[in-house]
Amino acid sequence: MTALTWDATGERSYQQGISKGVLYLRDGTVVVWNGLTSMDEGSDQDLTSYYLDGVKYLENLTPADFEGKLKAWTYPDELDSVMGISQVDPGLQLYEQPPQNFCLSYQTKVSNDQDPDAGYKIHLLYNLLAVPDEASFETLSDDSKPVEFAWDLTGTPNALPGFRPTVHVVLDSTKAPANVLEAIENILYGTDESNARFPDIFELRSLFNTIGVLTIIDNGDGTWTAIDVSDVYISMDTPTQFTITGADATMLDATTYEISTTTP
Repeated sequence: MTALTWDATGERSYQQGISKGVLYLRDGTVVVWNGLTSMDEGSDQDLTSYYLDGVKYLENLTPADFEGKLKAWTYPDELDSVMGISQVDPGLQLYEQPPQNFCLSYQTKVSNDQDPDAGYKIHLLYNLLAVPDEASFETLSDDSKPVEFAWDLTGTPNALPGFRPTVHVVLDSTKAPANVLEAIENILYGTDESNARFPDIFELRSLFNTIGVLTIIDNGDGTWTAIDVSDVYISMDTPTQFTITGADATMLDATTYEISTTTP
């Protein structure tokens, strides 16, 4: 038998900060979001209590949907278009236009009593809509401060078989396999060979379940992506040419083949 212990060394962990914000638009545009100051993550979860003869006999907790409050000193120009601000000519903007949804990623820091840099969490928010708070601009004075912008965020959940649809997904660097985390960060932030993009939730799930597997993704635009999280299938011959070995491929004719995801 083992007795419970409290405050064990290295177990007093906490989170802090917000950094590395990235905005992802539906047209494939990806831009860094500098100046983030806070993110309040919440939900519209509701608890209903039922009574009979003055005695509580049931509590029902309704499923929750994501709600958030994002604040920043500044924001990328590209956010205007998804909030319903259209630039019809250079320097000419029209407000109250139809908004669009977008995706967002940012990081929070994980620390503990032994290591202030124990790790980080990457937060992924899918299919967001942003409603800006009122911005107050005051006359300049000796104690004038920059205007802090704020947005209420809601989102349309993504469905994943076996789970309730969700808007909010978190990747924990202190627990995720290093090679999987690296592969996902290369997707989110880009590399010298590939542009940054926002992965769908099925792709994330498949990466966590395919260590040692070559994953082939049909991008739906006539191109495909090969992901080798174990770094054993793909080798770069030149900066623009590569070789894939050990893949599951079927020759369709003398010059055409079909390639598919391997099995471990």
